[in-house]
Amino acid sequence: MVPELSESGQDGAVPDSLVVVSNREPYSHERGDDGEIRVQSAAGGLTSALDPVMRARGGTWVAWGSGDADMAVAEDGVVEVPPSDPAYELKRVPLSEAAVQGYYYGYANQVLWPLCHEDTGRMWAEPAYWEQYRAVNEQFAEAVDTVAEAGQPVWFQDYHLALAPGLVRERRPDATLLQFWHIPWPAPSVFRHCPHSDALLDGLLACDVVGFHTAAYAEQFLHCVDGAFPAATVDADGGTVIRNGGETRVVANPLGVDVEGVRDRARAADVAGVREAVLGDSDSDASIRLALGVERLDYSKGIPERIEALAHLWDRRPDLRGEFTYVQKASRTREGIAAYRRYRADVRDAVDRVNDRFGTDDWQPIVYTEAALDDGTLAGLYRAAEAAVVTPHRDGMNLVAHEYSAACVDGDGALVLSELAGAASYLDGALTVNPHDIAAIADAVEAALELDGAAARDRLERLRDSVEALDSADWVARQFSARC
Repeated sequence: MVPELSESGQDGAVPDSLVVVSNREPYSHERGDDGEIRVQSAAGGLTSALDPVMRARGGTWVAWGSGDADMAVAEDGVVEVPPSDPAYELKRVPLSEAAVQGYYYGYANQVLWPLCHEDTGRMWAEPAYWEQYRAVNEQFAEAVDTVAEAGQPVWFQDYHLALAPGLVRERRPDATLLQFWHIPWPAPSVFRHCPHSDALLDGLLACDVVGFHTAAYAEQFLHCVDGAFPAATVDADGGTVIRNGGETRVVANPLGVDVEGVRDRARAADVAGVREAVLGDSDSDASIRLALGVERLDYSKGIPERIEALAHLWDRRPDLRGEFTYVQKASRTREGIAAYRRYRADVRDAVDRVNDRFGTDDWQPIVYTEAALDDGTLAGLYRAAEAAVVTPHRDGMNLVAHEYSAACVDGDGALVLSELAGAASYLDGALTVNPHDIAAIADAVEAALELDGAAARDRLERLRDSVEALDSADWVARQFSARC
């Protein structure tokens, strides 16, 4: 069994200064319609986990300069961040439009994303995509080489940068390199669909440590290495690979959320105000119960099946019509890819069909919103919901499941969770379902809304304990303790 770094790491394992490398930057500079340049902070688990560490420890964060005013405010591509209280440097890598189309929309999200989510029918390995992916990884490696000081560990993030570690290793044979793969790793039979599988493995094995959310993903990675490189020594129990004179440690290190930060925002939220803002509630219907889904409009998230499951539930339980409303908070993403534009249209059509079928003058079954919600509003929405429905077809972890569980500060709330999400391996107390089983999802939502007091409290207490054990503050320390 691959080692799982579930115990809190030691703070001393985290270096005093490091280089983080990711596709997305923690801060961007955008030019508004009035010509003024404004700073935007990135949302998401990666930034919330690593930005506090970089503020405390210092170093350089290397990322794609995607903001339209990013390079205008940078000197040699470097800007100090956070702007209000500079604590570390952000090295921005400028990408041409052709590079963005080929590396990001192309190879990263039309080859690696469907591959790792085991949806190979959506893969499209156009040759130009691979060439741009290689070229951009080379750009990132060059950027790392210009900013990394001797002895500074370099930590690469995610599937956008699988080749960069090998390219940095060529330049710096003695460097300490780490990688964390935030999405699932596929089974060997699936990974072989990738025409560049050996090159990807070769790049990742240049690292001293490669981390995954779950032991299952780490084991599948090791099986892929074993099949691709017969001369390598692969120790599946110890989680190590020895190849070409180098050793890579492969670990399971689940990422969670800033639990206390989520709780603080939930406690401070004006729940009634959030309901009114999102639902347009009046005093007469404020008692309607809420179920909630929050995700990007990605085909891996299982939203159409969930909507069909709700229709199935309201069809066989007419007494629940008017009793609860389902809120779908959706975020548009990757709209440079036609499949994502079609998926968004399909989701919206499915919502309209359910609302037309079951809605009344006094009740809307599904409230769909793509509005940008700040962290406080989102925490209030979590707190207001009696059930969260998180049913991706496959997910590396799924931090919405963690956030919802942490935000249930009133002592109520139930989580319906896909058994194929990484979070299902860790969040005890969830009602787990097969995300393709529409009837089972309907049953689970029904059960979540009808849990009795003792059972509901027991499940929520177990969920809270689970998310606390995976607080994001410990994730970084655990990753660096793996190299000791």
